[in-house]
Parts: sequence; C-alpha cells; structure tokens
Amino acid sequence: MNRRILQTEDGVQFRDLNKNGSMDPYEDPRRPIEECVDDLLAQTTLEEKAGMLFHNFLPINEDGTLFEGQGRHGPVSTSELVLMKLMDHLNLFRVIEPRAMAQWYNRLQELAEATRLGSPVTIASDPRHGYSGNPATSLTGEGFSQWPEPLGLAAIGDEALGVEFGNIARQEYVALGIRTAEHPMADLATEPRWGRISGTFGEDAHLSARMTAAYIHGFQGAELGPQSVACMTKHFPGGGPQKDGENPHFRYGKEQVYPGGKFEYHLIPFEAAFEAGTAQIMPLLWGAERHPIRGGRVRLQPGGDHGPLTRRYGFDGAVCTDWVLLTDTEGAGVTMKARA
Repeated sequence: MNRRILQTEDGVQFRDLNKNGSMDPYEDPRRPIEECVDDLLAQTTLEEKAGMLFHNFLPINEDGTLFEGQGRHGPVSTSELVLMKLMDHLNLFRVIEPRAMAQWYNRLQELAEATRLGSPVTIASDPRHGYSGNPATSLTGEGFSQWPEPLGLAAIGDEALGVEFGNIARQEYVALGIRTAEHPMADLATEPRWGRISGTFGEDAHLSARMTAAYIHGFQGAELGPQSVACMTKHFPGGGPQKDGENPHFRYGKEQVYPGGKFEYHLIPFEAAFEAGTAQIMPLLWGAERHPIRGGRVRLQPGGDHGPLTRRYGFDGAVCTDWVLLTDTEGAGVTMKARA
C-alpha cells in the first residue's frame, strides 16, 4: 500500500497519492478544494469516472477485516469493488463494534490508496440512531446513541433538539468514517398504509420542513466542511403518497398519486432542505405515474411542468438514485427487479 508522506523543498508535507514522486495540485493541502477537484478530474480516466457514478452495498467482517466472500445478495469482494470496478462510494448495511469499525475503515482507505490516483472511499449509511432496527426506516448499530425515530422528533416539535440530534449523530458518524447520511426523509406521511411513516416527520408539510432543515443543519453545519456529514434528502419530489401504500422498491408500488391536487404541498419540506443546503438528493425510484411529471429525466433535468431540481430550485449538488436500478437483487426469497 502507498503510505508515503513526502515533503517539498519548502517543507510542506503531502501524501503522494498517485505515486509519481511530486506534488500534484490535487495533493497540495494549501490549494482550494475546487482547484484540487478540477485537477483530479482532469487526470481521471473514463473508467475511473464510471466507477465514481456507482454506489454499492459493502459487507463488513466482525473483526474489522475487509470482506471477501458471500454477501446477502451474492459474492462480494471489497478488493474487486475498489481496485477493479473502481468504485469509491460504498454503503454499509450493518456496522460492528466501534473499535473494529475504525480499524476496518483504515484498512479500506489503505486499499483505496493502491488505486492509480489514490482517491479515498466515501462511506454512506442509512439512519442508525432509532430503536426499530427496520431497514426501511432505521438500521441498528452497535455503539451509536439511541434517539426517537424522526416521527418522534416531529412529535416533540423542537427544532433545537433536531439540530442537537443531528450534531451528536454527525460526531458518531465521523468517528467511524461515515461521511454521507442517506437521510433525512422529507416525504410526507399522507398515506396511512405506507410502511415507512416512522422515518418521516409526519403529515404536516410545514412541521416537516422545519424539522428537515434542523436535521440537515445538525449533520452538515452552516456549510459543508471537514467535520460535516453530507445529507442525502429523499425521496424527491415526495414519496409519501404511495398508491395503496405499496412499497416503491417493487414494481407493483411504482405509483404516487398526490391526491386532492396536493403535489405542491409535498414539495414544501424539500424546499426547506434546499434552503438548508442539503448536499445531495435522492429521487423517487419511479416516475409519479398519476401526475403530469413522469420519470426521473423530466423531474431532474431542465424543463418539465414543475421545473426540476436544476431550473426551479437551482440545485447543483449530487443526485443519487435509490437502490436496484440496474440489476435485480435477491434476498430472503424475494426478488426485486431492476427498474432501468
């Protein structure tokens, strides 16, 4: 593994990530982030750029060693994902004891240093601080503090508490190397049969907007920085009004109905998320079948009846799809078919 720390003639230390013996602009700690990013992208090949566009689940061994074996949905090799498929955005479905988790994270970044440009891996996680252990709303995690589900925080209705929760959760994430929160859910709980209500801030769009903004401020701070955890607010433009309350991860649950002409009402929490500076957005798996906006292309690119992220809201952050877009996933005797 490349762990060389080099030093320039004027005494500046840097990590020689691309192993060429000199300091490239993206390796220079004195340069602005934007300049480092521009230099790194200029050196990145088409294959490396493609790897950056994917986000995959990554199992973890109990002892903190890198997983190379059979995962929940088939063979998974950490080495293959990072070194051959060149993926640098990975998600943890489960975590382990904090000390072993930190050791695992260090091993993963050492592996990433062996890539051509030495780009680090970004780790993401779904919520980990609730009591339910329900993968649809909150995953369990040893060593994390426990809090009410978002619905409970909304019932308390204290925005300052929302910020405090986000700040404490942020510190715990950062300590274990988790830098992207695949939450909050800004969806409104307007369909009582929908199974993800406990992961929302309820059915009141204005209360949800206030709590969503507080949540993001707690995780990200006033602006994204070295100690922030980036929030991926979901599921734009509002996944709560599922037809018949069905799960949109399955083909029979692909319709959102927005009854009573209330489509704009479901956008209110997302508008608060944009104002709070959410770093990322996760759109719905499917198009809003019962609404004039159909499909991710219309919602996310310029144009469309309701002006998508770029035109209407000026959003220039990252957009990340939900799971199972390109390949079928099998587990527990259930197959989720690919959507694309």
